[in-house]
Formats: sequence, structure tokens, C-alpha cells
Amino acid sequence: MGRLTRAVTDSITMTRRGLAHWVRQPGTVATGLLFPVMMLVMFAYFLGGGMAIPGGGDYTEFLVPGMLALTMAFGLEATMVALTQDINRGVLDRFRSMPIAPSSVLVGRSLLDMIESAASLLVMIGAGLAIGWRWHGSLAEALAAVGLLLLLRFAMLWVGIYLGLVAGKPEMVQAVQILVWPVGFLSNAFTSPDTMPRWMGVIAEWNPMSATAGAARELFGNRGWSGDGWAATHPVLLAVAWPLLLLALCAPLAMRRFSRLND
Repeated sequence: MGRLTRAVTDSITMTRRGLAHWVRQPGTVATGLLFPVMMLVMFAYFLGGGMAIPGGGDYTEFLVPGMLALTMAFGLEATMVALTQDINRGVLDRFRSMPIAPSSVLVGRSLLDMIESAASLLVMIGAGLAIGWRWHGSLAEALAAVGLLLLLRFAMLWVGIYLGLVAGKPEMVQAVQILVWPVGFLSNAFTSPDTMPRWMGVIAEWNPMSATAGAARELFGNRGWSGDGWAATHPVLLAVAWPLLLLALCAPLAMRRFSRLND
């Protein structure tokens, strides 16, 4: 219990360190919160008039849950940049030499990013409501959808933590960013996989972000895409399974990589 208490205390301290950086850099925080809103408005008003939902329906109600999932999935680049900067400035080496729980450095990083993620999700939901999106399910279902979105974010943060430790340099993050955007757009966030070429539609259908977007649409009571495949008919199950699988893979790998830095 003593080790667990120390790990929790040290993790909270690391989170407070990140919050102190936010206070000194409010412009960066504001940009991170407003950029997804700009993307939502752009897709809703610039492209929404030309998009059709299979079976009919309001494209805004199809788009907003997809954009919420996209926003949660795109958090790993900022995590990677922060970690690689700490590595190159020698900050992580100092932390490793201090009498603190080794896990607290990475856990504190993930808690800090989850606070930002929750704020970003609230801002995006407010923006969605402002442009006409509504949920039609119960409050419990809406909260479940929010929980699945945050679960995806938590899993993607640990993917970013591991990749940041592997990359080691901020310059390497650019290579990951080039891959993240195609993976994010190759999903059902903006359109139904049925409208894509067959091989591409299969990839989009099984994309972890597609599972979370589909589950969010189902729980919010918004119209989704009417596929007949297993992934299309079980989005909530996949929205739980994919993030848990990513966490089971990346969290231990990240902890192991952190313990072997500079070895």
C-alpha cells in the first residue's frame, strides 16, 4: 500500500507540473481546443450540403459523433511532441534519477492529457449543439457515449506515449503525423464505408475509430450507416474491445521502454 500511495502521489505531482505549464502557455491550450471546432464547422458548412446519408437524414447528426471520435483519436501527436521534448532536454533523465515511482512520469502525462481531452470533448459537444446537432437517446446513453470516446482517447494517448519514447526526437513525430491523418480519415467519420471501394471499405469498417464513432451514433440516437457486417452491427462491443486491446499492448511496452531509456 505504501508503494501504491507513493505512485499515486507522484503521478498527481507530475500532473500538476503539466497544469503549471498550461498556465504559462494559454495560447497553446486555446489553439488545441479550437482547432477541432474549426474542422467541425468547415466540414458541416463547406461540405455538408453535398453529403448524403444512406437512408436519408441530417448530415450534421451523422458528422458530429464522427468528429468527436476523430478528435479523441488525434491526441497522440501532442503527447509525442511533449515526450520527445522532455527526452531531448534531459527532463526524463532527471526524473529517472529522482526517488519517485517510475510509473508516475508516464501516468502523470496520461492524466494531464486526459484532462485536456475532457475539456476538448466538452467544447466539441458545445460546438455541435451550436450548429444544430442533438442527441435523441437517454442521458445515461449519452454519458455512455462520452465514456467510450474518452476510452478511445486514453488508449490513443498510450499509443502516443509509446511511439514518443521510441521516436526520441521531435523531428520523428512528423513521420507519425503523416500516417495518423490517413488512418483517421479512412473511417466512417465523414461517410459510410459502403461508398468506398470494397477493400477500402473493409479497412474503414474495422478501424477502431469507426467502432467508436458508430457506437457514439448508436448511443446518441443519431443515424449511422446501415452496413450488414459484424463490425457495423456490433459497434459498442468493438468500441470497448479495440481501446482495451491497444492499452494492453502499448501501456506495458511504454513502461518497459521508459525503464530502458539510454540503456
